Amino acid sequence: MIQPIIRVNVIRQFRFLRTRLFSTLTLVRRSKDVERSGKILTRETINSDVKSAEYAVLGTIPAHAEIINKIIKTDPQRFKFDKIVSCNIGNPHIFSQKPITFFRQVTSLLENEDLLKQENRGIIRKLYPEDAISRAETLSKHIGPLGAYSESKGILHIRENIAKFIELRDGYKACPETIFLTQGAGEGIQRVLQILHQPNHTQQTGVMIPIPQYPIYTAALQLMGARPVPYYLDSGRHFALDLERLQQSVREARQQDIHVRALVVINPGNPTGQCLPEENIREVIQFCHEEGLVVLADEVYQANVFQPKNHPFHSFRKVLLSMDPKYGKQELFSFHSISKGMIGECGRRGGYVECLNIDSGVLEELYKVFSIFSGANIQGQIMVDLMVHPPVEGDPSYPQYKAEMDAIHTSYHRRAQKLAECFNRLEGVSCDDAKGAMYLFPRIRLPPNAMTEARRASMSPDSFYALALLNETGICVVPGSGFGQEPGTFHIRCSFLPEESLFDKLCLDIEQFHKRFMEQYKG
Repeated sequence: MIQPIIRVNVIRQFRFLRTRLFSTLTLVRRSKDVERSGKILTRETINSDVKSAEYAVLGTIPAHAEIINKIIKTDPQRFKFDKIVSCNIGNPHIFSQKPITFFRQVTSLLENEDLLKQENRGIIRKLYPEDAISRAETLSKHIGPLGAYSESKGILHIRENIAKFIELRDGYKACPETIFLTQGAGEGIQRVLQILHQPNHTQQTGVMIPIPQYPIYTAALQLMGARPVPYYLDSGRHFALDLERLQQSVREARQQDIHVRALVVINPGNPTGQCLPEENIREVIQFCHEEGLVVLADEVYQANVFQPKNHPFHSFRKVLLSMDPKYGKQELFSFHSISKGMIGECGRRGGYVECLNIDSGVLEELYKVFSIFSGANIQGQIMVDLMVHPPVEGDPSYPQYKAEMDAIHTSYHRRAQKLAECFNRLEGVSCDDAKGAMYLFPRIRLPPNAMTEARRASMSPDSFYALALLNETGICVVPGSGFGQEPGTFHIRCSFLPEESLFDKLCLDIEQFHKRFMEQYKG
């Protein structure tokens, strides 16, 4: 019988984790001899805001998973499983998701520019469809040398295509000059938060963020010394935004002398998977208008919508522009990315931020910030162009493109349903269906003995559960405490991205683990 090095005794696991993790990340405290060596930089002397920042998606539990993964490679008999299943992150291509053929054809032609020379046309026509060749030639013309810097805002031709995409989606014109291409949505978020932050103000800058939230917002605000102002989503209404909670949150923050400047909305939701109804979006815009807040709309999952008839995606931009003219000056930043949708090209780091009703002077300052960091990488920009301007009906590549996109989308939906059904079969667990995005956020009610053991291990109960799940099955999820959750409730976030062929085993492993866990801690 295979004996795992790490058993369900979670207190021992946590001690093991703490020792091995800190050693692996070279974050162990320096010995007295090293401290006497006169190092200028130590953990005690670096920026305290950096030390306080956390990012749960790649935090303690995933780091522990990496340690286990390394052990498996050298000693595969040490565990009851042969690999880590990384359900902690929305990273589709690590689960063998096939790239979209047309996108890779265009990018490969651009990377090898000799293929586009006239004398090679006969050869490449045997390997590539005509529309892929034509698209590569058009992009090459507008980009120039692929290894050179682009304009700081991003390549104009691509920004024009983004504007057309937004207009087609929303029915309202967009301006290429108010669009900035970014290294994924994360860079756009960080740059906008930098613009919002006022470190020399008499009050600390605050930004309202949803709870549960995607932790990039808390981490980015902590890094710059600003203050996250949490507002709780209404879990009883599929994690809708509740006006009373918004008002309470901003009121309490201002009573604490916090200068609240903006509100973040993630739609479709991460980690909660909800799609906000149009009326709820209108209420949020009205609230921000009345309270003098800038809206930051994180819409990177807009293509990941699984119930479009009952729960469609509505962009904040479209809703805002359809409202009474008195809201016409409401400031809005919207973010999108190539990392999600059916594309999943996370490693290429491509995205954009569109700025609506933003003062021209602020746009100039934002341009300056992007100029300082030399703009977004070209490969990411190219993939953004392909995302917003894919093959259309009548193009040679359209049938294959549509078949690939539809297959991924329907498979996501099947996996989401199967995993939600699995969680809802578990004792003490309840889970909403995913309306969008890539994750489920089940609530887990743990036995009192498990809560006691978690306290003894100095862990949150959901972290205790997630660590035990990882040690027993190799399934890596993120504790709900890393995203924030209502007091007294505990969750995990689990992606439904593992290969569909593995899903029966994945669900069986979760069910068997949960049954053992509950039996162990019931007494």
